[in-house]
Amino acid sequence: MARKFSIVGLTVTVALAATVATASAVGAVGTEGAHKAPGLSVDAKSQQLNNHWVNTWTAMPQLTEPANMPPAPFTQDNLVLADSTLRQTVHMAVGGQQMRLRFSNAFGGTALPITAVSVALPAGGRAGDSAIQPGTSRKVTFHGRSSAVVPVGSEIVSDPLDFDLEPGSNLSVTIYLAEGQASNSITSHPGSRTTSFMQAGNHVEDTDLAGAASTAHWYFLSGVEVWSRGTTAAAVMLGDSLTDGRGSTTNMNNRWPDQLQDRLRSRRDTAGTAILNQAAGGNRVLNDGLGPNALSRVDRDVLAQSGVEWLLVFEGVNDIGTADASEAAQKQVADDLIAAYDQIIVRAHTHGIRVYGATLTPFGGNTAYDDPDGYREQARQTVNKWIRTSGRFDSVIDFDRVARDPQKPGQLLPTYDDGDHLHLNPTGYQALADAVPSRLFRQEPLPQGFGFN
Repeated sequence: MARKFSIVGLTVTVALAATVATASAVGAVGTEGAHKAPGLSVDAKSQQLNNHWVNTWTAMPQLTEPANMPPAPFTQDNLVLADSTLRQTVHMAVGGQQMRLRFSNAFGGTALPITAVSVALPAGGRAGDSAIQPGTSRKVTFHGRSSAVVPVGSEIVSDPLDFDLEPGSNLSVTIYLAEGQASNSITSHPGSRTTSFMQAGNHVEDTDLAGAASTAHWYFLSGVEVWSRGTTAAAVMLGDSLTDGRGSTTNMNNRWPDQLQDRLRSRRDTAGTAILNQAAGGNRVLNDGLGPNALSRVDRDVLAQSGVEWLLVFEGVNDIGTADASEAAQKQVADDLIAAYDQIIVRAHTHGIRVYGATLTPFGGNTAYDDPDGYREQARQTVNKWIRTSGRFDSVIDFDRVARDPQKPGQLLPTYDDGDHLHLNPTGYQALADAVPSRLFRQEPLPQGFGFN
């Protein structure tokens, strides 16, 4: 069947206890009791019944590479963050009056014991601040307990917590790890582009972690959800470093998905859309790189996320750039990428999710990916032609057309180039964000026959 398509150019505190009562691996208390509101009007009660959980922030979990482990002395031989407080800030896409957190131990070598967690508003509302606003700190619980244990390979969801979060605000999450994680295999998101803080001892309730060590990585925290009206929904951005924000400004939240979120938030018809960044530097579609390959992580990073109605796929440059620079190898990787995109579309459509495709941006002049014979550029053009013309995506965003130099179409426009001829600067990321039509994220009924692939 043919389908119409278009081309469109908390700071968190966590404590790991030495002796900890193991909480349920699921960890979430049912929401029925948590959200009863006696005395509400009929309209208010109806609205509550129509509410649902929606992710307002996510980070793709990864196995932490040695260079991205917590700095000394917080990393020791088979022991990480023992008797340590970790404070992190994350940026909210949409708001709500109740929230809950997700912690991942997807790549941990041992169970992750969490002793205590608190959330607060950061000082001045800023991202990457070691201080919190006095009087805003709230304890987070797991099945009614302050501590929990996240099994190897698993994720835990906190109990719902009354906490007002404004759209576009920052949340501070503080974690104290008494016992630490007894492994040098831990779960994190290295490309946070946000400063986190670590300090010895239990400082989960401290207003400021003065003198704390800092690093630009997130650890353990994988999601924040809000209980929101039924008109709120999420869109996942599946990608690599170009979406994760390499070249953006630390603590400024100016990756292209952030800038797209700002525009959607300003419009009445899309203000309830949460843009979720599920990208990682070095990630590939076909093979594991930095993090699992995109095909293998669709279930975890897209389908398992709450409130998802849209998926935008902007990934494949690393597959082309790391394959041999031969004609045969590049033809194979182009064919395989096309087949992989088709698989992602089929799997998302099965869950009623619209899928948008973005063309791959140029990398001419990049010392690692450019090749003198042009076979990688041919592969990029082959893939982009399929994205534009196959009709398989529900809509297409032509990032290639936006970012390329009209005089040298195999290269980035110099004013958008971060300097390595692969990644964009904040101005370039703004151009990508501007190229995504807001109409793609209006809530509309699925067309008849949707998902018949």
